[in-house]
Amino acid sequence: MHDDDTFVFPLLALQVTVFPNRGLCIAITYCHVMDDRCCSHFMKTWSSICRSGGVDLTLLENSPPCFDREVLRDTKGLETIFLRDYFEARSTWKVGPIPKHGADDEDYVKATITFGRDDIESMKKWALNRWKKDDEFQAPQYLSKFVVTCAFMWVSLVKAKYRKDDDEVAEMKEEYFHFAADCRDRLEYPIPATYFGNCLTICHVALKRKDLKGEGGFMNAVKAIAKTITDMKTEPLKGAENWKELFMMFLSGRIAIVTGSPKFTVYETDFGFGKPTKVEMVHPRMCVSFAESGDKEGGLELGLVVRSEEFKYYISAAIDQGLVTLKS
Repeated sequence: MHDDDTFVFPLLALQVTVFPNRGLCIAITYCHVMDDRCCSHFMKTWSSICRSGGVDLTLLENSPPCFDREVLRDTKGLETIFLRDYFEARSTWKVGPIPKHGADDEDYVKATITFGRDDIESMKKWALNRWKKDDEFQAPQYLSKFVVTCAFMWVSLVKAKYRKDDDEVAEMKEEYFHFAADCRDRLEYPIPATYFGNCLTICHVALKRKDLKGEGGFMNAVKAIAKTITDMKTEPLKGAENWKELFMMFLSGRIAIVTGSPKFTVYETDFGFGKPTKVEMVHPRMCVSFAESGDKEGGLELGLVVRSEEFKYYISAAIDQGLVTLKS
């Protein structure tokens, strides 16, 4: 912070750590002035230049970043609302060490869960068959890997977290699921695919805890997430003026948030040394990162942080047993 109380945020920060005769690690963090798609474009361009020794600038020349903010049309007056909410929130910020909370003393583990192509296809097939039995006329012809894996992950997390909770009042509480969607090709006017900025909308799903933990939990989650995506495609920025209220749900602790996307093909980022051995996304425990699998073609990697006491149940009971059921 400057002497005049002005906050300054770097757009992004990079750190490269070289391990002699072993490899290197590239770390990147960025603020939300840019989104994941911008980061992906930046990394792909950088790696392309490095791979060619700085000679081949084809990627940069053919798809340069677009910095023109005028391509976005604020027909709902969202800029005024967002700035008001931002400055209201910023007035409460404290400069200095972040105080420790009780949760900091808990034992957490970070894990990567990999779903192979067969796992994902089994989820899709089971969900489509069940949907047709429930309502043949409303059943879709296709379900994306994003929908079924998000639903499976969300249900598994809720079951693991509340496995000992059978209180009727608690079972009626709502659980929340958030994910972002790129709006570049979803608005009523064209936006360049290489627009450099934040062009995301927030998608929000809510279901009662009992409806996620019960026998039909996976199907309930699939239908709710699929409907949210369909609605978003029809009106991407619907309810954007009330996003501040959605963020209050972060405080409840009853939320799962998806970050990343397999569409960014992070394992295809080659600096001239071949594909990355491992891509890690650092995030708080309420988030789950998505990326394509680095080892299984057509698969997905989900990164998550959970309490160590929940982890064994999450893997053995929720994940393994859930997959067995869907494949039977």
